[in-house]
Amino acid sequence: MLAIAQLMVVLDATIVNIALPAAQADLGFDDDLRQWVVTAYSLAFGGLLLLGGRINDQFGRKQAFIIGLAGFAAASALGGWSPTFEVLVIARALQGVFGALLAPAALSLLTVTFSHSGERGRAFGIYGAISGAGGAIGLLLGGVLTEYISWNWCLYVNVIFAVIALVAAVKLIPAHKPDDAAGSLDWPGTVTATFGLFALVYGLANSEVNGWSDTWTITFIVVGAVLLAAFVVIETKVVHPLLPLRVVLDLVRGTSYIVMFIAAIGMFGVFLFLTYYLQGTLGYSPVATGVAFLPMVAALALTAAVVGNVTQKVSPKILVGVGLALSACAMLFLTTIDVDSSYATGVLPGLLMFGIGLGSVFATAMGFATSGVAAEDAGVASATVNTAQQVGGSMGISLLSSFAATAAADYVTAHQPGPTATPEAPLALEHGTQLASYHTAFWWSAGFFAVGAVIAALLYPAKPPKIDAETVVIAH
Repeated sequence: MLAIAQLMVVLDATIVNIALPAAQADLGFDDDLRQWVVTAYSLAFGGLLLLGGRINDQFGRKQAFIIGLAGFAAASALGGWSPTFEVLVIARALQGVFGALLAPAALSLLTVTFSHSGERGRAFGIYGAISGAGGAIGLLLGGVLTEYISWNWCLYVNVIFAVIALVAAVKLIPAHKPDDAAGSLDWPGTVTATFGLFALVYGLANSEVNGWSDTWTITFIVVGAVLLAAFVVIETKVVHPLLPLRVVLDLVRGTSYIVMFIAAIGMFGVFLFLTYYLQGTLGYSPVATGVAFLPMVAALALTAAVVGNVTQKVSPKILVGVGLALSACAMLFLTTIDVDSSYATGVLPGLLMFGIGLGSVFATAMGFATSGVAAEDAGVASATVNTAQQVGGSMGISLLSSFAATAAADYVTAHQPGPTATPEAPLALEHGTQLASYHTAFWWSAGFFAVGAVIAALLYPAKPPKIDAETVVIAH
């Protein structure tokens, strides 16, 4: 049930990408509007996550989970029905709103439900596998639905997931009595955090289309940074903060947030640019592209399941550090792909390494991101790790796209065919330009993963942190 809810939220970041060309042809909107179908979701989701987490803690996790599921399903149904571009964008924004309530509820319920260390490890292994593989699953599912049914079903499918999870939630989740000590909602913190995250995510999304020197890109990123800095100051002053700093200042949890942020940046080297390579260079169909990612999904899920059972025996310094280092090696391997590379020898080994590495990272970091947190802070702690992943993903798309575009432009400038060029020269230039952009994105992804590995090795404790069972018991 909780896994289904998380899968819905994660795969919706990519499933619609595959459907965009078909949706654009059906609804007749211009290329420059296409980004809003994706951005509307990420803006609402990223901007409201912290508020959603605190609502969970103050008004009840079960209630928030059920409302989030029902709202997400309704927004998905609206999006699938969309007769116009405007309705589709509104539906995607509503998905983000209810996703911001649903995602922290799912993770906080997982945190407070599985108090036994062995059960907790297995549960977070499964949850981490879904969080890491959801993007690839979204690509596959989106390709199948678009190719064999229609793009509308990339949104309608959420209704099926939500109904299953909703029935289970009503029957299985015990009622959560909100903590009376939580106090009133921190409105100054809510306003600065929500608008700060909104401005930051918007600025990053705008940079992907208009570049980093664009006035609106710079303005929104600066405004976002200033508002988030003000938010931190406010949280030290108010009696009942939206994000108690005790949640993020704990070394284990704080390191986990940083790790998830960096991993989310680097993983789009695979989810975005390897997708481009498989379709644009090797000529794979959307369905074949999704199938090509299945070995990575299997490796990630298997690794996360195994690692989930040893997180209380092996230090996260080793599990996360080695996982990020292996992910970096995977990206370095992918810098060797060429126009005529075969999937079996040029792509598959990198995907398998990446799946193993990311499985170890997500299973461990997701679990320790909420470890030892007080029950009344479970929702906001869950929202914080989701925020780190969401903002990291937005930054990853923007940064890697910008680096790739610069590399492509430089390649074209350096390799323009001369007057004596052969008829094959334009095609060679096109392939060379694509490869230059992909290789650059992979190199940068490798760099981000390597930095994350160093941070994990330096900041995580040498021994596995102990989970205090008293902090993870549901209040009935």
